[in-house]
Amino acid sequence: MEEKKTESATKNAKKVNLLDHNAIKHLLDESVSEIVTSRGYKEDVRLSNVKFLLGGIIIVVALFAQFYNKKFPQNRDFLICCIGLYVVLTVVMQLILYIKEKNAILFTYPLEGSFTSTGLVVSSKLPRFSDLYTLTIDSADPNSISAGKSVQLTKSVTQWLTNDGVLVEGLFWKDVEALIKEYTEAGEPKKKR
Repeated sequence: MEEKKTESATKNAKKVNLLDHNAIKHLLDESVSEIVTSRGYKEDVRLSNVKFLLGGIIIVVALFAQFYNKKFPQNRDFLICCIGLYVVLTVVMQLILYIKEKNAILFTYPLEGSFTSTGLVVSSKLPRFSDLYTLTIDSADPNSISAGKSVQLTKSVTQWLTNDGVLVEGLFWKDVEALIKEYTEAGEPKKKR
């Protein structure tokens, strides 16, 4: 009976190849998203929807350019317009990624019933050839009067991963929940004595 419990716990454990930098970051990012949404924050997917729509339009423009019913000399003006539109839409997509998304892994709506009118932006960094994972929680609207102060956690991934690449979820959850608590407490007004 004890062997079955250990076996099922091993199967449910989140494991990663320690030599794959991107896989480590992906595992930690997915776990952060899971932790934040388990705290009652609902994911805001509006930016993702805009990117999907823009990507779809870019694909349609490319398909029109490829399968237009006239051959090259006659369709030159049409192709120039399609190429120009393709470039403009791609630049708009890159601007969205650069200005709005940055290193964000999760955008949320405000908690239901809370006094704040802004959600969270959770972002992370794991530089190449480094073991330092930086997790940042910001306000989705930094110009809002209810925006909280940005909080940050930087720790070595070796604090959360075993030698076999298994994520020690209890430690990771504890650190991320402490960061969320720090953000929410930093945004609350101080009590007067």
